[in-house]
Amino acid sequence: QVQLVESGGGLVQLGGSLRLSCAASGSLFSLYGMGWYRQAPGKQRELVATIASGGSTTYADSVKGRFAISRDNVKNTVYLQMSSLKTEDTAVYYCNQQRGVFTYWGKGTLVTVSS
Repeated sequence: QVQLVESGGGLVQLGGSLRLSCAASGSLFSLYGMGWYRQAPGKQRELVATIASGGSTTYADSVKGRFAISRDNVKNTVYLQMSSLKTEDTAVYYCNQQRGVFTYWGKGTLVTVSS
């Protein structure tokens, strides 16, 4: 069973930065792609960024140039560095791991950007 635990959320001012972390249990972490999603109040969950096992990354257009996803396969952790935060970045951020037909989610961490 895989467990994903997010951390690093909180209250940040407009234009500020935060780094989210997602620690994964389970073996063979390095073999699987990881992703960050977010869900704002009243909206559907949306993809923010992904990182493949080989390190290639993708980003939603709304965060390109501001967010950076990375992974540490020794620590079984994926990160989301967020900069130049906007009020519309306010959301619960979820970590995701795709293992074949199985998808695992963390419980999320809340990011609130204040103006």
